[in-house]
Amino acid sequence: MRAAPARPVEHPIPDEDGIPGCANAAPWQRTRTADRLTQRPGAPTPPPLTTKAGLTMDTDSTATEPGSLRVGWIGTGRMGAAMASRLARAGEDVTVWNRTRAKAEPLSEVGCAVADTIADLRGHDVVFTMVSTPADLKQVLLGEGGLLADPDHVPRIVVDCSTVSTESSAAMRAACAERSVAFLASPVSGNAKVVTAGGLSLVVSGPEETYHRVAHLLAHLGKGATYVGEGDVARLAKICHNLMLGVVTQCLSEITVLAEKGGMSRAAFLEFLNDSVMGSVFTRYKAPAFVNLDFTPTFTPLLLRKDFDLGFEAAHDLDVPMPVAAATAAAVQASVSSDRPDEDFAILLQLQAHNSGITLHPESVQVDDGLSG
Repeated sequence: MRAAPARPVEHPIPDEDGIPGCANAAPWQRTRTADRLTQRPGAPTPPPLTTKAGLTMDTDSTATEPGSLRVGWIGTGRMGAAMASRLARAGEDVTVWNRTRAKAEPLSEVGCAVADTIADLRGHDVVFTMVSTPADLKQVLLGEGGLLADPDHVPRIVVDCSTVSTESSAAMRAACAERSVAFLASPVSGNAKVVTAGGLSLVVSGPEETYHRVAHLLAHLGKGATYVGEGDVARLAKICHNLMLGVVTQCLSEITVLAEKGGMSRAAFLEFLNDSVMGSVFTRYKAPAFVNLDFTPTFTPLLLRKDFDLGFEAAHDLDVPMPVAAATAAAVQASVSSDRPDEDFAILLQLQAHNSGITLHPESVQVDDGLSG
């Protein structure tokens, strides 16, 4: 079998119409061109994607046998460790790296190898990244000793699962394209507990043929991965997801306070709601926090406000009115302005109660979060 020939570089032509690929298009549109930048003039051609048996893969075939691809993983915080662990437990050949090695070493117990440097991952077929900020992503890919720092030795595919801006994603996609590395944006929905329970979902964008090459790896990470298109549209999908996260949580806060002020316990009301057609995985998962006022952070008000800002920026660019999200944004801002910006964004419940003239108290009731069994 043979490797697919590199396609020629296509240069976007600036225009004033804002069409995909043009200079003034939104980032999730503009970066579609980067998917086609498979090789810069004079750049070395990376080795074809191969299996451990040494077979070269065609573009229309995928090695799906567990362990057939060498997988690297950068970033083993709570989310990264849980996700890499699922790959290893599924029989994949996984090597992990983390800035603090001690956070990566426990993964050796589930079969992961631990790399001393990022450079040790350059020869792998696929490398996943799961880091905290755009600056971290740039550092691990392009910084000194980074994954792409030596253009003569690069992986074939990078899959980024971090939550970063479309601009950051576009920049990393372009850097990968210059080195003939395929790049997939694959942000996730869920936290470490959701990952462990097998409930993680992923949204993916980038070259479709690349998605099909790694779809079997993504399937190990949770209950599903959805391919939504080229470029960085997956970043927009994640922003839309988090807008809904805020809107639903504020709505849930309002109706829960209404029910309690009318004489019901929060536990009873939420049990009814979650057993009804209006209940969801999310409302059930958040019920323990609402009932017992446990605001251990899974996602902070500051992070939620950031995503609302990104959402309104996208809505402005695409001329989409968002009145419900706009009303929710005021409540999100109030949570940021409180003295509790480092707690979970579910403090929206207590802010709503305060504005409604009641004080909430933990009900000390064991509540099923839908993930524990």
